[in-house]
Amino acid sequence: MSALFSTTSLGPLALANRIVIAPMCQYSAQDGNATDWHLLHLGQLALSGAGLLIIEATAVEALGRITLGDLGLYSDDNEAALARVLATLRRHSPMPVAIQLGHAGRKASSHVPWHGGACLLPQEGAWPTVAPSALPHAPGEPAPVALDADGLQRIVAAFVQAAQRAQRLGLDAVELHAAHGYLLHQFLSPVANQRGDAYGGSLENRMRFPLQVFDAVRAALAPQIALGVRISASDWLVDGGAWDAEQSVVFAQALQARGASFIHVSSGGVSPQQKIPLAPLYQVPFAERIRRESGLPTIAVGLVTEPAQAEAIVASGQADCVAIARAILFEPHWPWRAAAALGASVTAPAQYWRSQPRELKGVFGPDARIGQR
Repeated sequence: MSALFSTTSLGPLALANRIVIAPMCQYSAQDGNATDWHLLHLGQLALSGAGLLIIEATAVEALGRITLGDLGLYSDDNEAALARVLATLRRHSPMPVAIQLGHAGRKASSHVPWHGGACLLPQEGAWPTVAPSALPHAPGEPAPVALDADGLQRIVAAFVQAAQRAQRLGLDAVELHAAHGYLLHQFLSPVANQRGDAYGGSLENRMRFPLQVFDAVRAALAPQIALGVRISASDWLVDGGAWDAEQSVVFAQALQARGASFIHVSSGGVSPQQKIPLAPLYQVPFAERIRRESGLPTIAVGLVTEPAQAEAIVASGQADCVAIARAILFEPHWPWRAAAALGASVTAPAQYWRSQPRELKGVFGPDARIGQR
Protein backbone atom coordinates (compact mmCIF):
# COMPACT_ATOMS: atom_id res chain seq x y z
CA MET A 1 0.00 0.00 0.00
CA SER A 2 1.33 3.43 -0.93
CA ALA A 3 2.30 5.65 1.99
CA LEU A 4 1.68 8.76 -0.12
CA PHE A 5 -1.90 7.67 -0.74
CA SER A 6 -2.68 6.71 2.85
CA THR A 7 -5.02 8.85 4.90
CA THR A 8 -3.81 11.32 7.51
CA SER A 9 -4.92 14.39 9.41
CA LEU A 10 -3.57 17.86 10.04
CA GLY A 11 -5.07 18.61 13.43
CA PRO A 12 -8.85 18.45 12.94
CA LEU A 13 -8.59 18.20 9.15
CA ALA A 14 -8.77 14.71 7.63
CA LEU A 15 -7.02 14.16 4.30
CA ALA A 16 -7.63 11.35 1.82
CA ASN A 17 -3.94 11.28 0.86
CA ARG A 18 -0.65 13.04 1.64
CA ILE A 19 -0.39 15.20 -1.51
CA VAL A 20 -0.79 18.93 -0.80
CA ILE A 21 -1.03 21.57 -3.50
CA ALA A 22 1.22 24.37 -2.28
CA PRO A 23 0.03 27.98 -2.34
CA MET A 24 1.31 29.59 -5.54
CA CYS A 25 0.85 33.31 -6.24
CA GLN A 26 -0.93 34.08 -9.49
CA TYR A 27 -0.73 37.90 -9.37
CA SER A 28 -4.04 38.04 -11.21
CA ALA A 29 -6.45 39.65 -8.74
CA GLN A 30 -8.10 43.04 -9.19
CA ASP A 31 -8.07 45.22 -6.06
CA GLY A 32 -7.52 41.99 -4.13
CA ASN A 33 -10.55 40.33 -5.73
CA ALA A 34 -10.38 36.83 -7.19
CA THR A 35 -11.11 36.82 -10.92
CA ASP A 36 -12.07 34.32 -13.60
CA TRP A 37 -8.41 33.32 -13.70
CA HIS A 38 -8.69 32.01 -10.14
CA LEU A 39 -11.79 30.05 -11.11
CA LEU A 40 -9.88 28.39 -13.95
CA HIS A 41 -6.64 27.93 -12.02
CA LEU A 42 -8.10 26.61 -8.77
CA GLY A 43 -10.79 24.67 -10.60
CA GLN A 44 -8.33 22.47 -12.48
CA LEU A 45 -6.28 21.90 -9.33
CA ALA A 46 -9.40 20.93 -7.37
CA LEU A 47 -9.94 18.09 -9.88
CA SER A 48 -6.37 16.79 -9.51
CA GLY A 49 -7.01 14.18 -6.81
CA ALA A 50 -4.65 15.77 -4.25
CA GLY A 51 -5.48 15.60 -0.56
CA LEU A 52 -5.51 19.36 0.06
CA LEU A 53 -5.51 22.54 -2.01
CA ILE A 54 -4.00 25.68 -0.43
CA ILE A 55 -5.01 28.98 -2.03
CA GLU A 56 -2.16 31.35 -2.81
CA ALA A 57 -0.70 33.93 -0.40
CA THR A 58 -3.61 36.23 0.38
CA ALA A 59 -3.00 39.69 1.81
CA VAL A 60 -4.65 40.63 5.10
CA GLU A 61 -4.52 44.33 4.23
CA ALA A 62 -4.01 46.28 1.01
CA LEU A 63 -0.59 47.53 2.16
CA GLY A 64 0.46 43.92 2.65
CA ARG A 65 0.16 42.94 -1.00
CA ILE A 66 3.34 41.96 -2.81
CA THR A 67 1.96 43.38 -6.05
CA LEU A 68 -1.15 45.14 -7.28
CA GLY A 69 -2.28 41.74 -8.56
CA ASP A 70 -2.20 39.97 -5.19
CA LEU A 71 -5.24 38.19 -3.87
CA GLY A 72 -6.67 39.78 -0.72
CA LEU A 73 -9.14 39.01 2.03
CA TYR A 74 -9.43 42.43 3.65
CA SER A 75 -12.73 43.70 2.24
CA ASP A 76 -16.29 42.60 1.66
CA ASP A 77 -15.63 42.67 -2.08
CA ASN A 78 -12.64 40.34 -1.64
CA GLU A 79 -14.76 37.95 0.38
CA ALA A 80 -17.61 37.96 -2.14
CA ALA A 81 -15.29 37.37 -5.10
CA LEU A 82 -13.59 34.42 -3.44
CA ALA A 83 -16.98 33.03 -2.37
CA ARG A 84 -17.98 32.80 -6.04
CA VAL A 85 -14.86 30.78 -6.87
CA LEU A 86 -15.26 28.49 -3.88
CA ALA A 87 -18.91 27.81 -4.64
CA THR A 88 -17.94 26.44 -8.04
CA LEU A 89 -15.12 24.34 -6.61
CA ARG A 90 -17.43 22.77 -4.06
CA ARG A 91 -20.02 21.85 -6.64
CA HIS A 92 -17.49 19.75 -8.51
CA SER A 93 -14.82 18.62 -6.03
CA PRO A 94 -14.76 17.12 -2.52
CA MET A 95 -11.17 18.29 -1.96
CA PRO A 96 -10.56 20.27 1.25
CA VAL A 97 -9.43 23.84 0.63
CA ALA A 98 -7.15 25.98 2.80
CA ILE A 99 -5.92 29.54 2.41
CA GLN A 100 -2.55 31.09 3.15
CA LEU A 101 -2.84 34.46 4.89
CA GLY A 102 0.13 36.79 4.81
CA HIS A 103 1.56 40.28 4.75
CA ALA A 104 4.46 41.19 2.47
CA GLY A 105 6.02 43.77 4.81
CA ARG A 106 9.07 45.35 3.18
CA LYS A 107 8.68 43.16 0.07
CA ALA A 108 5.35 44.80 -0.81
CA SER A 109 4.69 47.37 -3.55
CA SER A 110 6.43 45.45 -6.34
CA HIS A 111 5.89 44.64 -9.99
CA VAL A 112 4.57 41.20 -10.89
CA PRO A 113 7.35 38.71 -11.69
CA TRP A 114 6.80 38.72 -15.46
CA HIS A 115 7.38 42.49 -15.37
CA GLY A 116 10.65 42.09 -13.48
CA GLY A 117 9.49 42.13 -9.84
CA ALA A 118 11.25 45.42 -9.01
CA CYS A 119 9.77 47.97 -6.61
CA LEU A 120 6.97 50.08 -8.05
CA LEU A 121 7.69 53.76 -8.69
CA PRO A 122 5.36 56.44 -7.31
CA GLN A 123 3.89 57.05 -10.78
CA GLU A 124 3.21 53.31 -11.04
CA GLY A 125 1.10 53.21 -7.91
CA ALA A 126 3.73 52.51 -5.25
CA TRP A 127 2.68 52.58 -1.62
CA PRO A 128 4.65 52.84 1.67
CA THR A 129 5.89 49.53 3.04
CA VAL A 130 6.28 48.46 6.67
CA ALA A 131 8.66 46.12 8.46
CA PRO A 132 10.11 45.34 11.89
CA SER A 133 12.97 47.77 11.17
CA ALA A 134 13.57 50.53 8.62
CA LEU A 135 15.85 48.29 6.53
CA PRO A 136 15.20 47.83 2.79
CA HIS A 137 15.13 44.32 1.37
CA ALA A 138 17.89 45.15 -1.11
CA PRO A 139 20.26 48.07 -1.67
CA GLY A 140 18.61 50.89 -3.58
CA GLU A 141 15.09 49.95 -2.60
CA PRO A 142 12.92 52.33 -0.53
CA ALA A 143 13.30 51.85 3.22
CA PRO A 144 10.16 50.56 4.94
CA VAL A 145 8.57 52.25 7.93
CA ALA A 146 9.39 50.50 11.20
CA LEU A 147 6.14 49.36 12.78
CA ASP A 148 5.17 51.06 16.03
CA ALA A 149 2.77 49.71 18.65
CA ASP A 150 -0.30 50.94 16.78
CA GLY A 151 0.97 49.38 13.55
CA LEU A 152 1.56 46.04 15.22
CA GLN A 153 -1.92 46.09 16.69
CA ARG A 154 -3.43 46.99 13.31
CA ILE A 155 -1.73 44.05 11.60
CA VAL A 156 -2.77 41.55 14.27
CA ALA A 157 -6.34 42.78 13.83
CA ALA A 158 -6.01 42.45 10.05
CA PHE A 159 -4.92 38.81 10.35
CA VAL A 160 -7.83 38.11 12.68
CA GLN A 161 -10.37 39.76 10.39
CA ALA A 162 -9.05 37.88 7.36
CA ALA A 163 -9.22 34.61 9.31
CA GLN A 164 -12.82 35.36 10.26
CA ARG A 165 -13.62 35.93 6.59
CA ALA A 166 -11.95 32.61 5.77
CA GLN A 167 -14.16 30.94 8.35
CA ARG A 168 -17.28 32.52 6.88
CA LEU A 169 -16.20 31.23 3.48
CA GLY A 170 -16.17 27.71 4.90
CA LEU A 171 -12.48 27.10 4.30
CA ASP A 172 -11.10 24.00 5.99
CA ALA A 173 -7.74 25.37 7.12
CA VAL A 174 -5.69 28.54 7.41
CA GLU A 175 -1.94 28.72 6.89
CA LEU A 176 -0.06 31.75 8.22
CA HIS A 177 2.75 32.84 5.90
CA ALA A 178 5.92 33.21 7.98
CA ALA A 179 8.30 32.31 5.13
CA HIS A 180 10.00 33.69 2.02
CA GLY A 181 11.03 37.01 3.53
CA TYR A 182 7.54 38.36 4.14
CA LEU A 183 6.48 40.21 7.28
CA LEU A 184 6.26 37.41 9.85
CA HIS A 185 9.54 35.97 8.58
CA GLN A 186 11.04 39.47 8.78
CA PHE A 187 10.26 39.54 12.50
CA LEU A 188 11.86 36.12 13.01
CA SER A 189 15.08 36.84 11.13
CA PRO A 190 17.80 39.08 12.61
CA VAL A 191 18.63 40.03 9.02
CA ALA A 192 15.43 42.10 8.85
CA ASN A 193 14.69 42.61 12.55
CA GLN A 194 17.08 44.89 14.38
CA ARG A 195 14.62 46.32 16.87
CA GLY A 196 15.68 47.27 20.36
CA ASP A 197 12.33 46.64 22.05
CA ALA A 198 10.45 43.52 23.16
CA TYR A 199 10.06 42.42 19.51
CA GLY A 200 13.76 42.33 18.61
CA GLY A 201 17.10 41.01 19.74
CA SER A 202 16.76 37.61 21.39
CA LEU A 203 15.07 34.66 19.74
CA GLU A 204 12.26 34.88 22.26
CA ASN A 205 11.66 38.51 21.33
CA ARG A 206 11.86 37.92 17.57
CA MET A 207 9.28 35.13 17.84
CA ARG A 208 6.95 37.30 19.91
CA PHE A 209 5.00 39.02 17.12
CA PRO A 210 4.49 35.94 14.90
CA LEU A 211 3.30 34.03 17.95
CA GLN A 212 0.94 36.86 18.90
CA VAL A 213 -0.53 36.68 15.41
CA PHE A 214 -0.88 32.90 15.69
CA ASP A 215 -2.56 33.12 19.12
CA ALA A 216 -5.00 35.80 17.96
CA VAL A 217 -5.97 33.88 14.83
CA ARG A 218 -6.32 30.59 16.69
CA ALA A 219 -8.65 32.29 19.19
CA ALA A 220 -10.73 33.71 16.33
CA LEU A 221 -11.21 30.42 14.49
CA ALA A 222 -13.54 27.56 15.36
CA PRO A 223 -11.74 24.46 16.69
CA GLN A 224 -12.61 22.42 13.60
CA ILE A 225 -10.58 24.73 11.35
CA ALA A 226 -6.95 23.65 11.15
CA LEU A 227 -4.34 26.37 11.66
CA GLY A 228 -0.76 25.93 10.53
CA VAL A 229 2.27 28.01 9.64
CA ARG A 230 4.63 28.05 6.68
CA ILE A 231 8.19 28.89 7.62
CA SER A 232 11.55 29.37 5.97
CA ALA A 233 13.78 27.01 7.93
CA SER A 234 16.95 28.83 6.84
CA ASP A 235 17.88 32.22 5.42
CA TRP A 236 20.74 30.49 3.55
CA LEU A 237 23.29 33.15 4.50
CA VAL A 238 26.80 31.83 4.94
CA ASP A 239 28.06 34.57 7.27
CA GLY A 240 25.81 33.65 10.19
CA GLY A 241 23.60 36.03 12.16
CA ALA A 242 20.52 34.84 10.32
CA TRP A 243 17.50 32.60 10.81
CA ASP A 244 18.46 28.91 10.76
CA ALA A 245 17.29 25.38 11.44
CA GLU A 246 18.00 25.51 15.18
CA GLN A 247 15.80 28.58 15.64
CA SER A 248 13.16 27.03 13.39
CA VAL A 249 12.94 24.05 15.74
CA VAL A 250 12.40 26.33 18.73
CA PHE A 251 9.71 28.24 16.84
CA ALA A 252 8.02 24.99 15.81
CA GLN A 253 8.05 23.78 19.41
CA ALA A 254 6.37 27.02 20.49
CA LEU A 255 3.72 26.55 17.81
CA GLN A 256 3.15 22.95 18.86
CA ALA A 257 2.60 24.07 22.46
CA ARG A 258 -0.01 26.56 21.20
CA GLY A 259 -1.99 23.94 19.33
CA ALA A 260 -0.77 24.39 15.77
CA SER A 261 -2.18 21.80 13.39
CA PHE A 262 0.84 21.59 11.08
CA ILE A 263 4.02 23.27 9.91
CA HIS A 264 4.90 23.70 6.24
CA VAL A 265 8.68 23.85 5.80
CA SER A 266 10.27 25.94 3.06
CA SER A 267 13.36 28.17 3.12
CA GLY A 268 14.96 31.41 1.96
CA GLY A 269 13.57 34.72 0.79
CA VAL A 270 14.66 37.28 3.37
CA SER A 271 17.83 38.49 1.62
CA PRO A 272 19.07 38.73 -1.96
CA GLN A 273 22.44 37.57 -0.58
CA GLN A 274 21.11 34.06 0.05
CA LYS A 275 23.04 31.12 -1.35
CA ILE A 276 20.55 28.30 -1.90
CA PRO A 277 22.02 24.92 -2.92
CA LEU A 278 19.20 24.01 -5.29
CA ALA A 279 18.88 20.27 -5.80
CA PRO A 280 16.07 17.74 -5.68
CA LEU A 281 14.61 17.44 -2.15
CA TYR A 282 17.01 20.10 -0.82
CA GLN A 283 14.57 21.30 1.86
CA VAL A 284 13.37 17.89 3.05
CA PRO A 285 16.05 17.52 5.79
CA PHE A 286 14.65 20.66 7.43
CA ALA A 287 11.16 19.17 7.48
CA GLU A 288 12.50 15.89 8.86
CA ARG A 289 14.33 17.56 11.73
CA ILE A 290 11.46 19.87 12.63
CA ARG A 291 9.01 16.96 12.60
CA ARG A 292 11.29 14.88 14.82
CA GLU A 293 12.06 17.62 17.34
CA SER A 294 8.69 19.40 17.52
CA GLY A 295 6.18 16.60 17.03
CA LEU A 296 4.14 18.73 14.64
CA PRO A 297 2.60 17.22 11.51
CA THR A 298 4.93 18.47 8.81
CA ILE A 299 4.57 19.29 5.12
CA ALA A 300 7.74 19.06 3.03
CA VAL A 301 8.18 21.05 -0.17
CA GLY A 302 10.92 21.97 -2.62
CA LEU A 303 11.90 20.39 -5.95
CA VAL A 304 9.85 17.27 -5.33
CA THR A 305 8.84 16.36 -8.86
CA GLU A 306 8.52 12.56 -9.07
CA PRO A 307 6.02 10.23 -7.37
CA ALA A 308 8.81 7.98 -6.07
CA GLN A 309 10.42 10.95 -4.32
CA ALA A 310 7.18 11.89 -2.59
CA GLU A 311 6.49 8.28 -1.64
CA ALA A 312 9.94 7.91 -0.06
CA ILE A 313 9.57 11.12 1.96
CA VAL A 314 6.34 9.92 3.57
CA ALA A 315 7.29 6.25 3.87
CA SER A 316 10.57 7.06 5.64
CA GLY A 317 8.92 9.44 8.10
CA GLN A 318 10.69 12.56 6.86
CA ALA A 319 7.35 14.39 6.61
CA ASP A 320 3.67 13.68 6.98
CA CYS A 321 2.71 15.27 3.66
CA VAL A 322 4.43 16.47 0.52
CA ALA A 323 3.51 19.75 -1.14
CA ILE A 324 3.73 19.95 -4.92
CA ALA A 325 4.06 23.40 -6.47
CA ARG A 326 5.53 24.15 -9.90
CA ALA A 327 5.33 20.51 -10.93
CA ILE A 328 1.55 20.54 -10.60
CA LEU A 329 1.26 23.80 -12.53
CA PHE A 330 3.04 22.04 -15.39
CA GLU A 331 1.08 18.81 -14.90
CA PRO A 332 -2.27 19.54 -13.18
CA HIS A 333 -3.08 15.81 -12.92
CA TRP A 334 0.23 14.94 -11.26
CA PRO A 335 -1.58 12.94 -8.52
CA TRP A 336 -3.13 10.73 -11.24
CA ARG A 337 0.33 9.84 -12.50
CA ALA A 338 1.52 9.30 -8.94
CA ALA A 339 -1.37 6.93 -8.24
CA ALA A 340 -0.58 4.96 -11.39
CA ALA A 341 3.11 4.76 -10.53
CA LEU A 342 2.50 3.72 -6.93
CA GLY A 343 -0.33 1.25 -7.47
CA ALA A 344 -2.86 3.44 -5.70
CA SER A 345 -6.19 5.03 -6.59
CA VAL A 346 -7.22 8.66 -6.67
CA THR A 347 -10.50 10.57 -6.78
CA ALA A 348 -11.28 11.79 -10.29
CA PRO A 349 -14.46 13.31 -11.71
CA ALA A 350 -16.81 10.90 -13.46
CA GLN A 351 -16.60 12.98 -16.61
CA TYR A 352 -12.93 11.89 -16.90
CA TRP A 353 -13.30 8.20 -16.03
CA ARG A 354 -13.15 7.15 -19.68
CA SER A 355 -9.66 8.65 -19.94
CA GLN A 356 -8.25 5.91 -17.71
CA PRO A 357 -5.91 3.73 -19.82
CA ARG A 358 -6.99 0.09 -19.87
CA GLU A 359 -3.64 -1.04 -18.50
CA LEU A 360 -4.16 1.24 -15.48
CA LYS A 361 -7.60 0.06 -14.38
CA GLY A 362 -8.18 0.93 -10.74
CA VAL A 363 -6.34 4.28 -10.69
CA PHE A 364 -9.70 6.07 -10.47
CA GLY A 365 -11.17 3.49 -8.09
CA PRO A 366 -13.67 0.67 -8.67
CA ASP A 367 -16.55 2.97 -9.61
CA ALA A 368 -14.62 4.21 -12.64
CA ARG A 369 -15.14 0.87 -14.35
CA ILE A 370 -18.66 2.07 -15.09
CA GLY A 371 -17.11 4.55 -17.51
CA GLN A 372 -15.08 1.95 -19.39
CA ARG A 373 -16.33 0.41 -22.63
